[in-house]
Amino acid sequence: FVEGDVRDAETLAGVMEGVDQIFHQAADVSVQRSFEDPGTTTSVNCTGTATVFEVAAEFEVETVIVASSAAVYGSGGELPKREEMAVAPESPYAASKYYAEQLALQLGRRYGIDAVALRYFNVFGPRQDPEGEYAAVVPKFVDLMLDGDRPTIFGDGEQSRDFVYIDDVVTANVLAAERECDRGVYNVARGDRLTINELVAILNRVHGTEIDPVHGEPRPGEVRHSQADVSKAKRELGYEPTVGLEAGLRQTVEAFNDR
Repeated sequence: FVEGDVRDAETLAGVMEGVDQIFHQAADVSVQRSFEDPGTTTSVNCTGTATVFEVAAEFEVETVIVASSAAVYGSGGELPKREEMAVAPESPYAASKYYAEQLALQLGRRYGIDAVALRYFNVFGPRQDPEGEYAAVVPKFVDLMLDGDRPTIFGDGEQSRDFVYIDDVVTANVLAAERECDRGVYNVARGDRLTINELVAILNRVHGTEIDPVHGEPRPGEVRHSQADVSKAKRELGYEPTVGLEAGLRQTVEAFNDR
């Protein structure tokens, strides 16, 4: 483990020598924070990605897998989302992710690097940080409800997400690195969707509780509905999500209990 800034070429150079494959996961990931501090989000996600490819080219790295986001699709249009659909970023975060994935494909062609961008939908699992106002919904809700506290839903709770367990995301990354495929983008998700109200109901079932959520004002820039078509990843990468939503939530709750 080397702690450093993804925008720092010297730090990256110190870890890339002799490396064949890079999984570029570094990012500023909060939609809300991207509105409050768009400069940092843009710098980390865009300049950081450019720096990764510049240094990767210097060390003749073969493959770079880039973490992108379902946020690039925006909230309009039909569901499920397919990779060939038009994008419509609705936040500085989403715009930075689209720029980063396009930058990866362009620089991949330029430098002869096999570049693949994986559009993650809502990833969850053990070891996610539940703390802070920018924490993802699953770890934050799991942590609160374990303590008997009421989670806050921003909006009416009928917004929906395609939640995918971390093990399936790891598998997609490995497949993208190991398989010979064209440079491009792939959705990584389960291929179904769940409302936030339904998420709370499942967590109540898993916890054995009956906790009612608190509702707050909707957050600006957040997508209303999100669901992926994962047929391209299945066809070209051999990707197949294997962890069911409730099974993944149970494993997450158990891990939070243990720690």
